[in-house]
Amino acid sequence: MGTATEMTIAENLHIAYLRDQKCLPRIGLKNARCDSYRQAVKQLEMQMEDRLDNIIGSLSGGQRQALTLLMAVLRRPKVLLLDEHTAALDPKSATQVIRLTQNFVEQENLTTLMVTHSMQQALQVGNRTIMMNKGQIIDDIPLEEKQRLTVNDLLDKFADLRKSERLTDEMLEELRREYA
Repeated sequence: MGTATEMTIAENLHIAYLRDQKCLPRIGLKNARCDSYRQAVKQLEMQMEDRLDNIIGSLSGGQRQALTLLMAVLRRPKVLLLDEHTAALDPKSATQVIRLTQNFVEQENLTTLMVTHSMQQALQVGNRTIMMNKGQIIDDIPLEEKQRLTVNDLLDKFADLRKSERLTDEMLEELRREYA
């Protein structure tokens, strides 16, 4: 996702590097540019730095997601938006991508908005957690409180919300029957 699957790692990185530039893409990559991409890919710790000529489509999902993350931060974004960026990954790859995410965010001091359904990630990553339901903010949890919470605490918050929604729905249905 987020990559051109029939292009090489280097070509995908080059497209990301040229993002927002007011120039036409140049055909071919110079050695200096490839060297900088090699160093960037080395940060991923996935032994892909010597495989810049590999087609992206031949990589695993975790490798592709890590490269997509690298592409997103290659030129420092004003805001890094991450939408379920570990959802389709196995647990080991998801953990690795989260670690990379935290490293990039800390190194570049990036303002980041991460959407996740993983309660563990919601507690582990970032300096605040905002819980939403049906497009509405239902809780804004600062870092100090977040550090004291467990996954079960978050699940309990959702269970309480569901219970109150059911009560509201039942009350509305009762009113409809009464006034029908």
